[in-house]
Amino acid sequence: MELESLQIYWWLLISVLGALLVFLLFVQGGQTYLLSVSDRSEASRLMVSSLGHKWELTFTTLVVFGGAFFASFPLFYSTSFGGAYWLWMLILISFVLQAVSYEFRAKSGNIFGTRTYDTFLFINGCVGCILLGVAVSMFFFGAEFSVSKGNILDAGSPVISRWAPTHGLEAIFYWKNLVLGFAVLFLARTQAALYFLNNNVGDESYFTANKRRVLVNGVIFVVFFLLFVGLLLSATGLETTVDGGISGGKSEFAPREFKYFFNYVEMWWCLALFLIGVLMVLYGVLKSAFASHYTKGIWWSGIGTVLVVLTLFWVAGYNNTPYYPSLTDTASSLTIHNSSSSHFTLTAMSWVSLVIPFVLAYIVYAWYAMDRHHEE
Repeated sequence: MELESLQIYWWLLISVLGALLVFLLFVQGGQTYLLSVSDRSEASRLMVSSLGHKWELTFTTLVVFGGAFFASFPLFYSTSFGGAYWLWMLILISFVLQAVSYEFRAKSGNIFGTRTYDTFLFINGCVGCILLGVAVSMFFFGAEFSVSKGNILDAGSPVISRWAPTHGLEAIFYWKNLVLGFAVLFLARTQAALYFLNNNVGDESYFTANKRRVLVNGVIFVVFFLLFVGLLLSATGLETTVDGGISGGKSEFAPREFKYFFNYVEMWWCLALFLIGVLMVLYGVLKSAFASHYTKGIWWSGIGTVLVVLTLFWVAGYNNTPYYPSLTDTASSLTIHNSSSSHFTLTAMSWVSLVIPFVLAYIVYAWYAMDRHHEE
């Protein structure tokens, strides 16, 4: 495969992992409900039992997503992960709290009590979802960094990428980023309630409570999502006019009004999948909220979420679009061509990527096995 084809292929894999991660965030969404019920109630036991079987899948997908980004687009990894320090550290800390909580929450001799660990899980659910949404939002609304590959020869400060002095705090508190962050949070809460409906074991009051959660959180999600889509489609983005590639040549970009709107129009398959995904999410939410006893909404909503997030990654990185626009120095914006690994590295990893279908098959099998054990 040519280098350009490999870069397109690896952005596709990154998109798939990112879409699966957003779907699996229903675990984080479910954790945000724990403080709303008594820690000794049957509802709390059912929620923890359901989520406790799935949290490792979310954590593993996040790690694989980060690892794949590091291997395929290392300049993004060094720029964002090394520059937006507070953003990524807060995400990491929240997931560490999650792992500790599931490990020690029900252990005998727990001197802190289950409520302390429920609070940790609540923090992970809120902070993890919102900040991951903020991180993805920067693909569209930009970040404050500059890149100078020549700095690698500077013995005093061999740092290629330089970030704003606030190191990610400015991105966390930028209102457009927070719109997507809260959309991700309420999507996760909605899908968690859908998952609880699907995983219900016969408690009617628990079932009714989750139907109410689906409707309330679904409405809030739609409001934030529509606001984000409006901001995205009306945004002035950058279009690549000269791509320096990985050789170190200078990239050039020009502003284009309604850039992401035109990306959807020019890549019509993205628009088709986006609309199909939105309709699937709405169908899963509305039927679960209003049907007398419907439990399959999580699959409609989950597949729809994957389709929508895939298209968001595609319009961010394809069609001559820099997926990481720089607000400080436009020429430093990152594309899938100027931030990727070498042809040799991408080729070698492409052979490794052939095991991904087997990994996905294992996840499906593990999901089925854990649910079967839970029912027994």
